Amino acid sequence: MTRLVLATQNEHKVHELRQILAELVEELGLEVVGASDFPDAPDVVESEVTFVGNARLKAVAVAKATGLPSVADDSGLAVDVLGGSPGVFSARWSGSHSGPDAPRAERDRANLSLLLEQLGDVPDKHRSASFVCAAVLAMPDGSTEAVEGRVTGTIRRDPVGENGFGYDPIFVPDGDTRSMAEYTDAEKNEISHRGRAFRTMIPVLRERLT
Repeated sequence: MTRLVLATQNEHKVHELRQILAELVEELGLEVVGASDFPDAPDVVESEVTFVGNARLKAVAVAKATGLPSVADDSGLAVDVLGGSPGVFSARWSGSHSGPDAPRAERDRANLSLLLEQLGDVPDKHRSASFVCAAVLAMPDGSTEAVEGRVTGTIRRDPVGENGFGYDPIFVPDGDTRSMAEYTDAEKNEISHRGRAFRTMIPVLRERLT
């Protein structure tokens, strides 16, 4: 059985990606595990200024540490009126408002609240945004391949929905009136930036892991 390491400690992501890759897992007999299964896996500092750059850093480091194929992603919210911000800083947009050791839910609330405050005076017609995800496969020999997924939408003025994390409660995909946090897991995986990126990655995984 081939093991594929998801280079993340975020159990939300591990759960989501196992669902997205379920068909390939069955087809190839993959065992998909998170980086938390490897105590010596490095905690990589996301020091690049692009989603692809950060994803590559993480995937390469984990593949090197484990000797196994590794997939990492970096994703975030790009708000048009803010010039694409928060972008790669999405997870730490509120900075000192939360702190790196704060519980994820606390940091999510701080990030979301700050963004809504910054967009407070922005008219509805200018609240367009995109969720962007870059995914990178790194092999133990150091070779990499990258793909990207994107979903466009608008930013609500108040959060709604319980089935999501990060900015999901304020992001409404184009063509819908619900926030991403009101989607079921299956609905979200079908249209999300991460779902699109990893479905694009499936042919790459099929070719490189067989």
